[in-house]
Amino acid sequence: MAELPRILIITAAFGEGHNSAARNLALALDAAGAQTRVSDPCLLGMPRLTAFLSWGYRLVTTSLPQVWAWIYRSTDRCDFSQPGYSVMRLPERALAGLLADFRPAAVVSTYPLYPYFLERIFAAGGWRVPVFTVITDSIEINAAWLRAPTDWWLVTDSLTRESMIGKGLSAGNIIDSGFPVNPVFATLAPVPADDACDPFRVLYFPTAKLPFVRRHGCALLDAAPSVRLTIVLGRNVRHLYRRAREIKDAYPGRVRLIGWTRKVPQLLSSHHLVVGKAGGATVHEAIAARCPMLIHHLVPGQEEGNLRLLETIGGGAFAATPEALSRRVAGLLADDAAAWRVMKSALANHNRNSGAIVAADFVLRHLED
Repeated sequence: MAELPRILIITAAFGEGHNSAARNLALALDAAGAQTRVSDPCLLGMPRLTAFLSWGYRLVTTSLPQVWAWIYRSTDRCDFSQPGYSVMRLPERALAGLLADFRPAAVVSTYPLYPYFLERIFAAGGWRVPVFTVITDSIEINAAWLRAPTDWWLVTDSLTRESMIGKGLSAGNIIDSGFPVNPVFATLAPVPADDACDPFRVLYFPTAKLPFVRRHGCALLDAAPSVRLTIVLGRNVRHLYRRAREIKDAYPGRVRLIGWTRKVPQLLSSHHLVVGKAGGATVHEAIAARCPMLIHHLVPGQEEGNLRLLETIGGGAFAATPEALSRRVAGLLADDAAAWRVMKSALANHNRNSGAIVAADFVLRHLED
C-alpha cells in the first residue's frame, strides 16, 4: 500500500481565523487520504510568551482597535525575509524541528510569517517541499502575506485574487479556493429563503466587552416580537454569563445561552441571522451557511476587507451601535422579510460552502502532478 502523503499545516494563536482554517483544512485533507499534522511553531517555541501575546491580541483588538490598526499597518514596512528579533528564532527552530521529525511532502501555512522561516530553513538544509499559503483575510491584504516566499496562495474569493494580481503577483500562483470552512458546511441545509421567519432566530457572538452583551441583546430582542436570540458566550462564558442571564430572565422564553461549542456550523445553518465581529472565520462561516450577517465590531485593517466582501456579495451590513442593530433587524423583517430574502438569495448565488475541500483537492492534485 502506498504511503499517505504527509502534509504539515502550521498555524498561530493570534486570531481564530488562522487556527480555524488549519483545523478545517486538516479535516478535508485527512478525508481525502492524506496524513496531516497541525502545529503552532510559536506555541511550541515560546509557549508562555505566545499565550501572553495571544491574550494581548484579543485585548487590543477588542478594546483598543485603533491601536491594533496602527500596529497592523506598521507591519507593511517590515522586511520579514531578514532574520528578526532573537525571540522569533525560537518558533523558527521549532518549525525546523517539525520538518525534520515529520518529513512532509508539502507545508501549508495559515500564518503569514512562516513562509519566511521556511525559506531560510530550506536554504540552510539544501532541500525544499512545496509551500501553500492560506490567506485568511479578504481584499485588504497585509504586505506580509503578499511578500511571502510561497509556491501558491490560496485565497478566499475572486475579489481578493484580483486585488493581489493588481499588486503585481502572478495570477497563476493565486488560487481562489474559498476560506477553508469546516467540510460539514457542504452537507448542511441552510434556512430556506422562503421561510416564514416567525420565529426569527438570531445567533449572537458577543465580544468580551461586558456592557455590550446586554445592550446588543436587548436591542435585538426589541427589534421585533418574533426575534428569538441565541447567545454563544464561547471562551468568555464565565466573564459574560451573569449579564447574559439577566437578558434571558428579562425576556422569558426568547433567549438561549450557549457556552463553548463545536456546533457552530449547525447553529449558523439553523438561524436566520448572525450578529458578530468581522473576523475572517466568522464572516466566511456565515457566508458558507448562507446566513445573513450584521457586524457589530470591526478591527480596522485586517477586518475591513471582510466587511467589504460581505457588503459586495450583498449578504450583510455594518451595525456598530445597539440602535443600528435594532433598526437593521426591523428593516430585514419589514414587508414579509423582503430585505432578508434578498440577502439569502445573494449568499446562495455566491455559493461558497466547501473551501477546505477545494483547497485540499488542489494541494493533493499538485503533489500527484
